[in-house]
Amino acid sequence: MGISKRIFFPILTALSAILSVAIFSLPVLGSETTAVATTTQMNIWQAIVLGFVQGATEFIPISSTAHLKAVPVLLGWGDPGVAFSAMIQLGSIGAVLWYFWRLLIEVIGGAFVALKRSDYQDNNFKIAVGIAVGTLPIVFFGLLIKVFFEDFYENSVRSMTMIALASILMSVLMGLAEKLGSRKRNFDKLSAKDGILMGFGQLLAIVPGASRSGSTITTGLFMGLERETAAKFSFLLGIPAITLPGIVGLKDLLEADLGNMNVLMPSIAGLISSAIFSYLAIAWLLNFLKTRSNWIFVWYRLVFGIAILGLISTGILQNI
Repeated sequence: MGISKRIFFPILTALSAILSVAIFSLPVLGSETTAVATTTQMNIWQAIVLGFVQGATEFIPISSTAHLKAVPVLLGWGDPGVAFSAMIQLGSIGAVLWYFWRLLIEVIGGAFVALKRSDYQDNNFKIAVGIAVGTLPIVFFGLLIKVFFEDFYENSVRSMTMIALASILMSVLMGLAEKLGSRKRNFDKLSAKDGILMGFGQLLAIVPGASRSGSTITTGLFMGLERETAAKFSFLLGIPAITLPGIVGLKDLLEADLGNMNVLMPSIAGLISSAIFSYLAIAWLLNFLKTRSNWIFVWYRLVFGIAILGLISTGILQNI
């Protein structure tokens, strides 16, 4: 039994990585022709603006996917493309690693020390296992969708109407979490079970507009976590979920347009912009949640969703 426990954490980590690469490689490999046909090339200024949108909305619980799709459409810029969007997500991951590097070293280093000592009650070990296990649900169900329901997902689920409805639904769930959550547990009281439960909450992020950070923070509040702790754990849980598609998107972008400065320079500008504004958003949100609630995001999501539906109904915004 001791041997199985000793290899439990490495196996889960490896399995999360393998399945994540599988799921996020599929859309890139399977939609190459479509992406080339529908993508609009961004200039440096547009890339910087979209980097700001990505950075400001990835970790604040209002959905980066919804805003990255709505903003360029409203501004008449067109679709920046999957590869570009995935690449600038790497800026957000860089910001997380930059902001939490001391905590990450402590958790990862502590987990392996605990593993070596067979101390499976160590808090760092529990958090690391929680992140590894919590990554698996979104990978598994995301892979299921990509293999069996990809056309339906791309053509129906990713529409602006669905994004608006998801934003409204998450505003209701987040409001309930604010009302019902006890908010009594801090970061030191996290367990592997919290990672598993938050990982299932992260499944809502499969629906564009639900928001990965919004769904995980909401889940954390329902579990009785303090607001700041729920946000911090959400950010750590998001590292594997955001990193791997970003790497695949970067690989696809470089293979398709390597040497094209009109593509490369805006992409780099967007990535840098995303990193800077992601870092600022993380710092702001954690400080904000120390003393304030999520109600501002609840109302924003509600108004955003209703506004999108109104713009679609009047023909100002295409339901694409």
